[in-house]
Amino acid sequence: MTDSTQINRRSLLRGLGVAITLPVMESLLPKPALAYENRPKRMSVFYTPNGMRMQRFTPQETGRDYTLSPILQPLAKHREKFTVISGLAHYNASALGDGPGSHGRSCAAYLTGAHPKRTEGSDLYCGISMDQVLANHIGKDSLFPSLELGIEPPSLLGSCDVGYSCTYTNTLSWRSPTSPLPVSVKPQDVFERLFGDASAVDEATRAAQTARKASILDFVLADSQRLNPKLGANDRRKLEEYLDSIRSVEKRIQKASQQSLDINADVITLPAGLPDSFEEHVRLMTELQILALQSDMTRVVTLMAGRELSNRAYPEIGVPDAHHSLSHHGYDPEKIDKLVKINQYHMQQFGYLLERLATTPDGEGSLLDSTLVLGGASLGESNEHDNMDLPVLVAGGGVPGNRHIAMPKHTPMCNLMLAMMQQLGVPAESFGDSTQAMTQLMG
Repeated sequence: MTDSTQINRRSLLRGLGVAITLPVMESLLPKPALAYENRPKRMSVFYTPNGMRMQRFTPQETGRDYTLSPILQPLAKHREKFTVISGLAHYNASALGDGPGSHGRSCAAYLTGAHPKRTEGSDLYCGISMDQVLANHIGKDSLFPSLELGIEPPSLLGSCDVGYSCTYTNTLSWRSPTSPLPVSVKPQDVFERLFGDASAVDEATRAAQTARKASILDFVLADSQRLNPKLGANDRRKLEEYLDSIRSVEKRIQKASQQSLDINADVITLPAGLPDSFEEHVRLMTELQILALQSDMTRVVTLMAGRELSNRAYPEIGVPDAHHSLSHHGYDPEKIDKLVKINQYHMQQFGYLLERLATTPDGEGSLLDSTLVLGGASLGESNEHDNMDLPVLVAGGGVPGNRHIAMPKHTPMCNLMLAMMQQLGVPAESFGDSTQAMTQLMG
């Protein structure tokens, strides 16, 4: 990529201490830079806690045009975009003599393929995670090498699973075996990091913005008007849609934050600044992810739809019971049905991510074309704490969709992660406990 392309791709709108990175503009780039093979490669991970009811997740048929399972039904309109992979296992999430603590081990092993040290103290030890390998490779030239997003505030004290520090269940991302990365759960914090953190917005601007209840976009309007004449019709429309998206997200965050404050004035249910609606929270985080990827502020994102051991209830879908408690259903049909409802609800949110990626332009294609997406959980059948048959979905990034690939039983999950890293240009020959790259991924 030429220096001029790099500069144009990093085009900014500036005003009063604010700088907003723009998405790719056809008018500012030579045509070869817009082609699929020249677009930046990206990675997105969508994680759901507490495993799955695997009998209702895994399709009965293999190959193309399989019958969607009940949990995958919410993804029906997206089936051409994703592939189901069964038979993958994380052996290093097994006890290996360490006793109880499956949730702590499975979450820590999910993107690392490593067996975490059993400790409730600060002497944590696991392994570098796949997203951080990618951050070091494809993310090193971005403003943020990676973004770690979450929906539930982390547990901070003591152990969350038997003998395992809460850190192991709070995050998926490990910069090194001893350096876990915390997730950001407040949309406002993420928004300010992307568009108005301390490095981009000075205190005077913050004060003026608060006093006027103004959008951050108000400060860059003059610069956007300066840029407009240089753009073609498609790019002018793209710029308008991009700025409208930022403004929409900003307003939704402000509304959600106010709702949270109103709720907390009477009953302490949510930390201030968190949306009271799970779906709105996930979708706000998804929109922020899209804006960050679209503008190339980052190329690597993880989103935890809940921390491991989550006991969130979902009354909005008719499930007032705690999720983790339901995951240990003891084969009670009523509890299983409720758990499946939660699994389906999470798949709806995964479908929203796929839809937004697929409908967001990126050069001559879409963000989904250049973004490899991994969806799933760190446990399979939750009632058994099974880590040897994991629920796995892969989408985008040139991977063919509408397939169920049944791998031989207990194939290392790291074989898939190695194949994904290689697809994204990482010259790795092994990862975790991989035995070889999963060649079936690309068809």
